[in-house]
Amino acid sequence: MTAVALDPARIGVLQRRIRIVVGITITWNVIEAIIALAAGRAASSAALIGFGLDSIVEVLSAAAVAWQFAAPDPERRERTALRVIAVSFFSLAAYVTVDAVLSMAGLRDPEHSPVGIAIAALSLVVMPFLSWFERRTGRELGSASAVADSKQTLICTYLSAALLVGLLLNSLLEWAWADSIAALVIAGFAIREGVEAWRGETCTEPVAVLTGEREAEHCEDGFCSSQDDRNTPGGIGLV
Repeated sequence: MTAVALDPARIGVLQRRIRIVVGITITWNVIEAIIALAAGRAASSAALIGFGLDSIVEVLSAAAVAWQFAAPDPERRERTALRVIAVSFFSLAAYVTVDAVLSMAGLRDPEHSPVGIAIAALSLVVMPFLSWFERRTGRELGSASAVADSKQTLICTYLSAALLVGLLLNSLLEWAWADSIAALVIAGFAIREGVEAWRGETCTEPVAVLTGEREAEHCEDGFCSSQDDRNTPGGIGLV
């Protein structure tokens, strides 16, 4: 893979695209959080309440990227945005783990909720597209924060699938433990992505390294490089 240089006009287009997609993501997750929390409370469903709280975490992550790209020089805010995204990953993992353990211990049981099933199914349609679009745009622009936020959105997709499967299995077969197992797997994934985002805050890396497509060769004095790394706006190599 070789690096490419972007002209100012293309950079402006990509930055506007990121502002649009994070705006849509924030709006969707606010609506999703309100519905999930209300439905979870009505059905006494910890799984639905956890899903609603996850939507709030996703709002925080997307808001960090929106804040970054609201500046005339977004690259200067890259590290702070990555730190916020990393913390949101860790917070999500912590909550999901605690909730899953409590459910497996029999202290919480997900209840049947038609509204919860509907919002989880709809999320499975919307979130993958938002994640793909932001990741594609972020990679071309060389924005580690946009790529990291797209992974946060992807985790929300996994949580939607876990919630949907858990609610369906609980409703049809009364397998209350099913969503807890899936949630623990997702928590592990969230921790891994949080670590990658945090490393991106402290060490400038090519986007391909942040997305796991290749390994960095070395990191000295807070700057990482790899075979195809080049100087780009924001100090992150494009692939």
